[in-house]
Amino acid sequence: MGPEILRDMTFDIPKRSFQFLTGPSGAGKTTLLRLLFTSLYPTRGIIRMFGRELSQIPRSELPMLRRRIGIVYQDFRLLDHLTTYENVALPLRVRGKDEASYRNDVIELLKWVGLGERINVLPAVLSGGEKQRAAIARALMDRPEILLADEPTGNVDPPMARRLLSLFLELNRLGTAVVIATHDLALMDQVDARRMILTEGRLDIYE
Repeated sequence: MGPEILRDMTFDIPKRSFQFLTGPSGAGKTTLLRLLFTSLYPTRGIIRMFGRELSQIPRSELPMLRRRIGIVYQDFRLLDHLTTYENVALPLRVRGKDEASYRNDVIELLKWVGLGERINVLPAVLSGGEKQRAAIARALMDRPEILLADEPTGNVDPPMARRLLSLFLELNRLGTAVVIATHDLALMDQVDARRMILTEGRLDIYE
């Protein structure tokens, strides 16, 4: 089956917690986030999500479980032919929700991330920081209990990185557990938070 990317680790993500996941490139940060998002299954070991063992959860129930977990990808994954509003509303639209039931929520969320004036523009017009904030807003549409962010400041300048970090901290204050995968030491030094460090497939945790 090839070499193990991650091995011999035991940890939890407490409710309302804030932590950084860090380590060198290729250490397995993205793989660990995919395991937490249930888009990847472990070859051995146990993952328990919201009190249930992942291997015991029917695949038909996974979409509902994933709604409790928001994820922000490093490459944004915005659809170029949709406006900022449409990209953020997409998770609800594909589930057949009536637009009248979520329109105000989408607009308020876009204002909260600082994109109130960019609602009707296409991704090509947005800066890197604006695209990242749109991706964050989309991840928050289901009001997740956990937010996973994969290198969310990797494509922005330091001032925008600080602004994004402020958004994550405010979200955490509102009750969401946050996991930020990053190799940006300057970013991590701005917050006294738990650090989960991946090295050669193993995880060390510093509270």
